[in-house]
Amino acid sequence: MTDSDATGRTGESDGARGGRRGRRDIVVPMRLYKTITVFSTLIAVVGVVLGFVFLDAATLQVSALRAVVAGALGALGIGVADGLLSTALAVVGLSIIAFGAVVYTLGTRFRARGMGKSQEDSGEDSNNG
Repeated sequence: MTDSDATGRTGESDGARGGRRGRRDIVVPMRLYKTITVFSTLIAVVGVVLGFVFLDAATLQVSALRAVVAGALGALGIGVADGLLSTALAVVGLSIIAFGAVVYTLGTRFRARGMGKSQEDSGEDSNNG
């Protein structure tokens, strides 16, 4: 492979990607698109709500979730300091929120057949004068 071959192929790969680096839309049937959209949004919303419940348990000493976790650890004979429990609950909460964000982001990569590209990807000028 020569240098001219390598430079000649970069235009082809950019065109196949829609002109944006790193953005790859996956075309799927409409039924699968709807399923992916519904469940990725549902997982993201539940992840954010559940993550904030864990963050709430980490910051409040009187949280019901914190009492359940501390009681379960106590029943197992594991003594945990309040600071360590708060840190663990906060890390779990932030991880759940991040997981929901990643699932939602990956869900936006899909589009159904016949759906046009976004306005920034299309080479057309807008007529909004």
